[in-house]
Amino acid sequence: MSDTVQAPVRAAPGATGTAGATGNGPALLVLVAKYRDLDLESAAALHAAAAGLAPHLVAGSTAVAASVVLATCNRFEIYCDVTDVTVRAAARADALGAVHRCSGLPGVRVPALFEELQGAAAAEHLFAVAAGLDSVVVGEREVAGQVRRALAAAQAAGTSSGRLDRLFQAASRTAKDVGSQTALSSAGTSIASVALDLAAATRPAGIAGTNAVLVGTGAYAGCLADLLRNWKCSAVSVFSHSGRAEAFTAARGGRALSAGDLPAAVAGAGLLIGCSGAGVRLDAAALGRWRARTVHPLTVIDLAPSHDFDPRMADLPGVHLITLDSVHRNAPPADAEALRSARALVRQAARRFEEEDAVRGADAAVVALRSHLEGLLRSEMDRVSTRHGGDVPPEEVNRALRHLVRRLLHAPTLRARELAAAGRQDDYTAALDALFGLSVPAATGSPGITA
Repeated sequence: MSDTVQAPVRAAPGATGTAGATGNGPALLVLVAKYRDLDLESAAALHAAAAGLAPHLVAGSTAVAASVVLATCNRFEIYCDVTDVTVRAAARADALGAVHRCSGLPGVRVPALFEELQGAAAAEHLFAVAAGLDSVVVGEREVAGQVRRALAAAQAAGTSSGRLDRLFQAASRTAKDVGSQTALSSAGTSIASVALDLAAATRPAGIAGTNAVLVGTGAYAGCLADLLRNWKCSAVSVFSHSGRAEAFTAARGGRALSAGDLPAAVAGAGLLIGCSGAGVRLDAAALGRWRARTVHPLTVIDLAPSHDFDPRMADLPGVHLITLDSVHRNAPPADAEALRSARALVRQAARRFEEEDAVRGADAAVVALRSHLEGLLRSEMDRVSTRHGGDVPPEEVNRALRHLVRRLLHAPTLRARELAAAGRQDDYTAALDALFGLSVPAATGSPGITA
């Protein structure tokens, strides 16, 4: 894009392999924007663009073969399978351009919102995210489900690829390993649970027996509905800007609210929770009107990245506002030893993924070599059969095989001469050792090479 600049780049030291920053071949490109580092307008625009971004990017880019978008209450991330490492800059420009067009954010602002990850850092980042190591509440389990749903959405839209499938599936396995092999998630804390703990602390009798209004019907709203039942709220009412409240309450219980029902329900509630991210914000003036004749306190929890509620609600009498920033400040610290163990598991899993991905790249080269050799063999056998018919004398078979060997060695022999003339004969002998395990003795008056 002409109106963008490069996003900052972070690569793992010494990263190599197909996802690395060196050599040719397919590569992984990840652009990461963390909502707590963004202004409200940018966060809302990114969240609104999430659903259509990957199809738009894949359809419009020759550099990006596939893409998965991971959008949660704490992050917005674009995972790209780039056709070749040499076009990574073009892939980045295409991804930033797609964000600009899908979100409506000015093109000159978009690059500054994202950090770029390359090589082993890309896989390690996703694995850490899935394991809850990069969350507002370290060790939370909800993000693992969000990672699975992001891949499922990309697969349904046809924007994923074999490499991205393997990457996200490996991330899910790593999250399970961290959960089962460390004590990181043993406390069962999450953004929602910390927020409800804070809400309970704002009310003398806690939130048991309180009427709650939930705005949103996504997966996170389902988690909140379950927690509210565990906290023994007396009634849970659900409102959806997209009209999904009836289906949500039919599956999970509670009362579905229409737009006309909402003011009275909020006026009678002690707890108002937003997690929709629909881009429609309830302003403080409206809430003030709804509560004009209400004296009981109201605790408002806003967990939407784009903010479902006007921050000025905190200034209304009797209203206490809890946001993601509140959760971040009050989240319990992770156990240091458990965190070290979890990070070690993540690093091991990332290295394993890189190695397996590199092997797959080598497999493609081996298949190409085998196909080339088999083609030469077929050509030679066809030549001999044409000359002698179906009955080929042994001496002709021997002659044909020797001819085949000369054909196979022709190109490598010419390459050996070229490298020797350039003073790079050590590269050639190293390649023979790597491919065939041949140890080449130092040349001391040996005969010259012939094709």
